[in-house]
Amino acid sequence: MIKKTFSYIGIFFLNFLSFLPMRLLHVFASLSYYFIYYIFQYRKKVVHDNLSNSFPDKTPAEIVQLKKTFFKYFADMLFEVIKLQSISDVELLKRVKFNNLELVTNYLDKQESILACTGHYGNWELGMLALGVKIPAKAYVIYKPLSNDVFDDWFYKIRTRTNNLFIPMRQTLRSLATSRNQTTMFCFAGDQTPVKDEAKVWIDFLNQPTPVLLGLEKIALQTDRPVIYFNMQWVKRGYYEVDCYLICEKPSSTEAHEITKRNFQMLEQIINKNPAYWLWSHRRWKHKPENNAD
Repeated sequence: MIKKTFSYIGIFFLNFLSFLPMRLLHVFASLSYYFIYYIFQYRKKVVHDNLSNSFPDKTPAEIVQLKKTFFKYFADMLFEVIKLQSISDVELLKRVKFNNLELVTNYLDKQESILACTGHYGNWELGMLALGVKIPAKAYVIYKPLSNDVFDDWFYKIRTRTNNLFIPMRQTLRSLATSRNQTTMFCFAGDQTPVKDEAKVWIDFLNQPTPVLLGLEKIALQTDRPVIYFNMQWVKRGYYEVDCYLICEKPSSTEAHEITKRNFQMLEQIINKNPAYWLWSHRRWKHKPENNAD
């Protein structure tokens, strides 16, 4: 009961903050960076280890600078997400520009359902909300619910303000079945970490063996829907551009794990170009291959 009370107080405060202009929220983000990085040191070691292992050719000084740049952006992203509670569609589309969305809409206009994938790169929450305004079909976003029910409910209402439906990961197949007669786009963040028992397939990603989820590929093979990658790039503070790339038009013609590998190859290229905007605080490599041997 006490935990729920504090959660509701926190949500009231976040709702209040959301009505402030974005430029002021970015000022708060700049101040928050010093608390996150220097005082609380939130997952600082995790970020440092992830960066060091991913970029073995970078010097210690370069790793530290990249780490600071990430945490500055991480603070920005947190306050940009708070703004989603009250942001208008007009402002949303000013801040997220889609360069070639016709790659997506051409399929949907022909009543062809598609699959979409991306990574935790840039402000993916802002991008998904904007996408819900732009496309003419329902977007089913596969997600992992938060452990705090109060905050999960608050966040769910924000995420579904536009034309999106958020589906818990374990309900993916059921949602596919119930929507099979509709034109839809199912969206996956492919860079999430499998639970230990499901870490069966490993690929080389960012210079280290990485376990991968196969949900997107399995559904692609089952439905033979085209797979499109959304590449969200940071342009300037609070502004982004999204490019769409065709990963695969006929999944049934691909080899085993080919779609998954293409997805991660695309993400790796994006990260190598501008590393600071990926979610380095995620414990992406907490499982090791030797710990999963039979």
